[in-house]
Amino acid sequence: MEFSTQTTASLHQVKTAALAVGVFAEGILSPAADIIDHASNGALREALKTEFKAKPNTHIVLRNLPGVTAVRVILIGLGKQDTYNAAAHAGAELVFANYCVDASLVEGVSALASIDCNQSTLRARARAAAMAAGRATYQYNLTLGKQDRAAPPKLKKIAIWCTRAHAADAQSGLREGQAIANGMHLTRMLGDLPPNICTPTYLGQTAKKLAKEFKTLKAEVLERKEIEALKMDSFLSVARGSYEPPVFIVLKHTPPGAKPAAKNRKAPIVLVGKGITFDAGGISLKPAANMDEMKYDMCGAASVLGSLRAIAELELDREVIALIPACENLPSGRANKPGDVVTSMSGQTIEILNTDAEGRLVLCDALTYAERFKPAAVIDIATLTGACIVALGHVNSGLFSKDDTLAEHLLQAGRDTNDTAWRMPIEDAYQEQLRSNFADIANIGGPPAGAVTAACFLSRFTGSYPWAHLDIAGTAWRSGKDKGASGRPVPLLVQYLISQTS
Repeated sequence: MEFSTQTTASLHQVKTAALAVGVFAEGILSPAADIIDHASNGALREALKTEFKAKPNTHIVLRNLPGVTAVRVILIGLGKQDTYNAAAHAGAELVFANYCVDASLVEGVSALASIDCNQSTLRARARAAAMAAGRATYQYNLTLGKQDRAAPPKLKKIAIWCTRAHAADAQSGLREGQAIANGMHLTRMLGDLPPNICTPTYLGQTAKKLAKEFKTLKAEVLERKEIEALKMDSFLSVARGSYEPPVFIVLKHTPPGAKPAAKNRKAPIVLVGKGITFDAGGISLKPAANMDEMKYDMCGAASVLGSLRAIAELELDREVIALIPACENLPSGRANKPGDVVTSMSGQTIEILNTDAEGRLVLCDALTYAERFKPAAVIDIATLTGACIVALGHVNSGLFSKDDTLAEHLLQAGRDTNDTAWRMPIEDAYQEQLRSNFADIANIGGPPAGAVTAACFLSRFTGSYPWAHLDIAGTAWRSGKDKGASGRPVPLLVQYLISQTS
């Protein structure tokens, strides 16, 4: 996809197959729409009077308007002007991008980013436009027969209209948005692949391919014997029930020209992604209904790989390290049993009361491994608990952290990219639910506050650095007829990392 800026002041003379302009409810035109209306002798206002109410996420196509060079003018509904915000703008850009894809257009020009809205910049709106184009052009067909594959999208070019004075900001936003979109594409593809293809080994191969593609990345994939040498017995206990071998992936992004021994070198930021490539629950077997969706239990790992791809494309000036413990959680004669006690890499013992609470068992060893990097911050990302879906639904990811500064930076990054999170409690009082008579800690705390006690479990392994946990169980994929990975929280993570470069 090619992104650019269109800086001509004469918007009505722009040559394009489709030109998007925004209109508000109650017949209010955006400045760009007003230009087109004057050039076309009131054609837009006439459409608003007779056939278009300008509700959010709606559009109407006007073709061959007099005085307008664009073949089509796409009126995008923005809703009420006094409630218009960054999220509404992102939705409007997606409406336009989806139209261009559905109409099999090769290119289009959007004037939507030129509309000011609260708590947003042109750079952020340009970023949203590029992300929308990436989302609209994503297509899964890797395991479909040739007769069932849809034709690939023809959309190759998107330009946003702005003034010359603001073109540099817009281009920066487009560059960031394109990188994020590419990272989301990888994340979605990995999530949507069937679990017999996207195995732990496949995730390791993906990390190595990224390292070959981008010179700032270096990949190391540890196999069973190396994991055993690290004494990651909690992680390995989950892998025991599966034929597929586990891997522990270390993917490092080092900025171009960075000197590891430099005195002023900033400590790295570590992302830890849960990589359970299929979760049947182990001996604590899940219900059969919708179990196929447990291929998405590696979306934490997928989002980390997507984020590293994005920052490598941007050549981000900050060291970032990704850690991914990857395995399957299946029932067998060798699998964990309720009542088993395992020893984590940290030396803490864990009583396994439910084998379906396996994500925390693999993450805890990765969180201990992260200590060796003396990180500035560690963020783990995991489809960890159904309880988080009960609490927050499918709108916000759950954010847990005792570090107020880290939490606020992550929340702001989510607001900036419309990839929102909601801060949840993680108080010491909840730790009592994890008490065990036979080990240092139990792996579940019972039904009350299940997402909170899961985070409390992880916090036991993070005492040496600032830490945050993102529970993405409700946001990593969609169910139903539109089943598919969402690519979240790649936008949040990349924007957070960008904000930490200054």
